[in-house]
Amino acid sequence: MDRLRKNNNDSRIDYGVILPVFILCLIGMLSLYVALTHDTNRDTNIFRGLAMQGTWYVVGALAVVIIIHFDAKLLWRLTPFLYVIGLAVMLALLKYYDTALFASTGSKNWFKFGTLTFQPSELMKIAYILMMAMIITKHNVANKIRSLRTDILLISKMLFVTLPVLALVLAQKDFGTMLVFLAIFAGMFLMSGISWLILVPTIILAIIVGGTLIFLVTTDTGREILSHIGFKNYQFARIDSWLEPFHDPQGKSYQLARALMAIGSGGVFGTGYNVSNVYVPVRESDMIFTVIGENFGFIGGAFVILIYFILIYRMIRLCFDMNNEFYAYIASGIVMMMLFHVFENIGANIGLLPLTGIPLPFISQGGSSILGNMIGIGLILSMRYQSADKQPIRRTRSA
Repeated sequence: MDRLRKNNNDSRIDYGVILPVFILCLIGMLSLYVALTHDTNRDTNIFRGLAMQGTWYVVGALAVVIIIHFDAKLLWRLTPFLYVIGLAVMLALLKYYDTALFASTGSKNWFKFGTLTFQPSELMKIAYILMMAMIITKHNVANKIRSLRTDILLISKMLFVTLPVLALVLAQKDFGTMLVFLAIFAGMFLMSGISWLILVPTIILAIIVGGTLIFLVTTDTGREILSHIGFKNYQFARIDSWLEPFHDPQGKSYQLARALMAIGSGGVFGTGYNVSNVYVPVRESDMIFTVIGENFGFIGGAFVILIYFILIYRMIRLCFDMNNEFYAYIASGIVMMMLFHVFENIGANIGLLPLTGIPLPFISQGGSSILGNMIGIGLILSMRYQSADKQPIRRTRSA
């Protein structure tokens, strides 16, 4: 009987999700060691950096073990409280932010506790996904027959829980995190079952807005308008660096220019592990992909992207396999969050997208990001664990 129970529990654990996460965490530790070892411009304690990263991996793994036992009913009850608490913490951050990081980055998005810093928005992403999933599920259950009126009502509900989050993120001057929340909203909006009569005009409007933003950030008149609504010089500098990475390689575009040089120097097969011929500032966080590109070349970078592809594919499969609508929307939000993180981070490192400070999931240094992503993985794993057949195990002769 014990053997049957063990086999039953094993079938409820999705190792197709766990294995890619484990590989990414291992790559993260190896890459962080290289980044810290060759960070000659700062007084870096390599052992402390690695120990802290390892500690966050352990904390994240413990969070997964705990969350995997949360069923849909418990998540449903907790969701409103998590969302409200998240908003309260984000609001408190406007006053109790880390002044040192604000001076260097211009963003009020970090708490500081002694030598530790923490970014609440990483956990707010999870609370927001849960709240959006709850709103959509409740609406769909209450409105079995869909119409334009019910779809507009659903959109208004989604905006009601989204706008306060966006307002707080904008007040913290964290443009990169705002993009993540918008990506989550877009993904869950598409999955919510809203009519194409609304989706098509919305997509066209998004394209028009995107084109307008490109016009605004690439013209003097547009930048003057953006300055009046809160855009800062460092944000324009990141855009300039993206458009012309080598226009000021010793100044504003220094980081991106060095990143492109490091990745380019790796060629196809890389320079070899722990070989760094090109210095890249703050390499251990949002520029960690440059370590992979330089040390392991195109092959190594492609391998990392493949691992992310496998992870996201497994999560998408789970999303479509769910009979529980609430679970399905949670999964779609988490998939969109991680997909955007990977797309934006790697795209920025290779010059396809502007730098926004978004970390690479499970690889970049940072406890807030690791914990938030691990909680997301815990929610994904809990879906199969809780949805698997839980019929009592009958005693058999072989048992």
